[in-house]
Amino acid sequence: MLDATTRSGGTATASSAAAATELTVPAPLPAPAPAGFAMRCTRVLLSPWARLSLLVLLLAAAASSVLLFEPQKLLANGWPPQVEGAAAVVLFAVAYGLITVAFVPRPLLNLAAGALFGSEWGIGTALAGTVLGAGLAFALGRLLGQEALRPLLRGRWLTAADNQFSKHGFRSMLAVRLFPGVPFWAANYAAAVSRMGMLPFLLATALGSIPNVAAYVVAGARASTPTSPVFLIAVAAIALPALAGAVVAWRKRHHLRRR
Repeated sequence: MLDATTRSGGTATASSAAAATELTVPAPLPAPAPAGFAMRCTRVLLSPWARLSLLVLLLAAAASSVLLFEPQKLLANGWPPQVEGAAAVVLFAVAYGLITVAFVPRPLLNLAAGALFGSEWGIGTALAGTVLGAGLAFALGRLLGQEALRPLLRGRWLTAADNQFSKHGFRSMLAVRLFPGVPFWAANYAAAVSRMGMLPFLLATALGSIPNVAAYVVAGARASTPTSPVFLIAVAAIALPALAGAVVAWRKRHHLRRR
């Protein structure tokens, strides 16, 4: 009798457990997040060629804005008379740096700095704008262009230039800045694609740009007296480094040909 009751109780318990199991509704599983698609999109957007395309678009937009609005004329001719003193110096230096990234020729800006601020303040302002513009271009080129462009550095000229900038960054950039010939923007982006450090690049730019900036600024400050000795010396200081740079480039070319 006890065995039957035990068996009966066990059967009832088992039946209840089975019924409870059958009545339990399984919880719906959460839908898998589309992590794979998002990750693929992120990889595409951050890929070297996508970043290079962004750099090209930014530079094209900047160059188009310069062609449309001509901010260099504002700096040279239309400077607001109410902006003066330290605020004018800071504003000019920032504007100088920004528009040199958009390929505006620096000689015009250096002449404008001399005409607006005189020799002393003009040299400091133009030099600060030069370093700022070079640093912005270097950062853009290094962040958005280096990884995509380095595999394309083939051929004798490109390889030689890259080796020179990568191994002897400071002295190479100092020579480029001291002897004009290589466009300012081209030197900036060439250095960014190389393995040159940013600090040597900025230091070489600051030191190497002093003679050229000073010559143009003094010429701009003394443009009203073109026969004065100071103006003539400034013009000679512009012409002689350009001639020396042409000679160095010619000798370098023949040296590379012999190699």
